Amino acid sequence: MDRIAAVDLALRAGAPHTLLEIVTVALTELYGAERVELRLADYGMRSLQAVECVPWATEPVPVHDSPQGRAFGSQEPYIVHEGSPGKVDVHLPVTIRGDRMGVLSVSLPEDCAVEAVLPEMQHICEALGHEILVAERDTDLYVLARRAARLTLAAEMQWQLLPGRACSRTEFSLGAHLEPAYAILGDNYDWSVSADHLTLTITNGMGQGMDAALLTNLAVNALRNARRAGLDLAGQAALADQAVYAQYQGRTHVSVLLLRFALATGQVEVVDAGSPRGWHMRSGAVQPLRFDAQLPLGMCEDTVYVPEHFTVRAGDRLLFASDGVYDVPSSTGERYGQRALARSLTATRLLPAPQVPGAVLRELATYHGEMPLDDDALVVCLDWHGPLGEKPASTAERAAGERPSPV
Repeated sequence: MDRIAAVDLALRAGAPHTLLEIVTVALTELYGAERVELRLADYGMRSLQAVECVPWATEPVPVHDSPQGRAFGSQEPYIVHEGSPGKVDVHLPVTIRGDRMGVLSVSLPEDCAVEAVLPEMQHICEALGHEILVAERDTDLYVLARRAARLTLAAEMQWQLLPGRACSRTEFSLGAHLEPAYAILGDNYDWSVSADHLTLTITNGMGQGMDAALLTNLAVNALRNARRAGLDLAGQAALADQAVYAQYQGRTHVSVLLLRFALATGQVEVVDAGSPRGWHMRSGAVQPLRFDAQLPLGMCEDTVYVPEHFTVRAGDRLLFASDGVYDVPSSTGERYGQRALARSLTATRLLPAPQVPGAVLRELATYHGEMPLDDDALVVCLDWHGPLGEKPASTAERAAGERPSPV
């Protein structure tokens, strides 16, 4: 592994915009690679865009119908022997802590022992992914590769605010997605993981365009400030409420659902301050999560928030959605959240959590019909695995076990 350690060192020492060049040189020297290409998933998770000095010079490939997309979707290397004569194309996922970033494609000589070198190449992909996250502080190269179209200014602000699109630890797996990806307004999500807790917030700011983006930025940063100051969940809501009220004097408000999961026990503390809603899937049965609705942030001065509690078990799946999802009507006028969302959650039960939000939003678009959505649509999915050593329920147990008790 000394040679792989040398690649790690070269990536850490390299200039931010040269990471692909460093990996290309390393793969050429180590394995005789003749072509190396890095593609990152676009904001809409529909295409894989090439990382290159001149943006958009290379045609994107679809996520759902391409060799690169197959590696991206399965999160496993995908080997193609029917490419160029004498060559083997290897497509490797680039993923960091569950967040699927893109795919590294490498053309190797046909006589290369691909299976033997796959572990090393996967290690290089992981190192590359880590360095891309660091490099984005100093270059726009990788950010530009993620966009298939220009973002609105409001969407630019919202994407800069988001923590990522997925996060995985021993205890849980988490995924989220927003639409319309290139013109989002006030919907947002945030999470933070410590040694003991996962804190998750789903936010829906009032208004349109820049007004909604500015309001959500204020609320999310106020919640972060309170969390980082060590306040409990009710205290976080109260401080953010005061910040929004001080700025807007009750003229506008932010709906937010705050949850804090104890990683060791699965106990969940909740403050429901507005419109985002949740559903709970246990043993194949889906039920809405019902909490006492409290005032949205900023509606009144000095609101006191009271937390509620419930418990998740290994094998549970939670899904959270904004009103731009559950309130969307079909052609017959039935709201998506009435029955169709539960059916969609059941239909996607075998997908990993990071893939569920995109699948639900695709189903939502079909349900809504040809007209574009007229509001932000946000879906967050969390699979609870339980603490280290706790045995998750099998698929059969989830399908045939007991029904979850109402929350």
